[in-house]
Amino acid sequence: MIDNLKIAIVHEWLIDYSGSEKVLEQLVQIFPQATVFALVEFLSENHKSLIVNNKPVQTSFIQKLPFAKKQYRNYLPLMPLAVEQLDVSSFDIVISSSHAVAKGIITNANQLHISYVHSPIRYAWDLYHHYLHETNLKRGLRGFAAKLILHYIRIWDITTANRVDYFISNSNYIGRRIRRTYNRTSDTIYPPVDVNSFTLCTAKEDFYLTASRLVPYKKVDLIVEAFNKLPGKKLIVIGDGPDFNKIRQKAKANVQLLGYQDFDTLNAYMQKAKAFVFAADEDFGITPVEAQACGTPVIAYGKGGALETVLEQITGVFFKEQTTESLLQAILYFEQIANSFNAETIRHHAEKFDKSNFNANIMKYVQEKYLLHQNNMA
Repeated sequence: MIDNLKIAIVHEWLIDYSGSEKVLEQLVQIFPQATVFALVEFLSENHKSLIVNNKPVQTSFIQKLPFAKKQYRNYLPLMPLAVEQLDVSSFDIVISSSHAVAKGIITNANQLHISYVHSPIRYAWDLYHHYLHETNLKRGLRGFAAKLILHYIRIWDITTANRVDYFISNSNYIGRRIRRTYNRTSDTIYPPVDVNSFTLCTAKEDFYLTASRLVPYKKVDLIVEAFNKLPGKKLIVIGDGPDFNKIRQKAKANVQLLGYQDFDTLNAYMQKAKAFVFAADEDFGITPVEAQACGTPVIAYGKGGALETVLEQITGVFFKEQTTESLLQAILYFEQIANSFNAETIRHHAEKFDKSNFNANIMKYVQEKYLLHQNNMA
């Protein structure tokens, strides 16, 4: 039905290969005729081939601004203007993949605009005070400027919700945020997880694993602090980021930081880990599902997307607060029931999040909404 239609896919920034880029990768595969738009694109050759199949990406004026490759986030005040300058007026369907400003793309009444929302702008809404604290912008002239900018970003963000015909949320958790922030309903389609790239392993070894970009909200430092108090328990940390040195200085002898590792190494550790530890309040959280695809149980913070991807005492256990003590209690409880987890059952649960389900659900959704849109236009 829609094979011959012109489709635009709008993304925020293409810098590396993370969760939102995995969604974009599948959207490009589902709609191979689509044209891709982004505020900036600085992908490596390998990532460009993987994510957009080497398609040319139409970018905004921010692409040519000084230091945009490294400092693109500093151009946040210009991003609403930049996304509005991307011209998608000749397309029948516009699909925005949005965690910041992509949903603000300007469309007309004849076009269908579907926005796949990873989250309303985190640092303007749910992480606003956390962001100001972590960046030392609570006070002073720079702090005042940041608060003023984010105030206007929030106004723009709410206003542009009316530019979207249909919202897709990446979890029911984000669906509730969309309802609270934009007063709009959404339909949940879970993000694609490449389950078949991860191999089931039933023979677990005596170590715990966490893998994440080392940034404050991922709470890897909390995980390390908990294992510092459990000298008899080994923790492997995979990942790099701004907090790497700070976390390494905290880590005791039973905690090993490996930095960035390639996929094969990550897969091997996920297969063999006794449990995967996840302390972030995530919108969805792909890595816990990847761990479960290996048959590895998860110890997760009981909030956000984890509540939809981890089954209590079947595929993992939860801790209730983002504190060292709460996580410690969860680890000790897990130790008591570790033998009750079945790797095949855990793997089977992960398969419901496989990318094949995402692709089928997205295609069906877009076809149905396009037909409804055409009927409403008649």
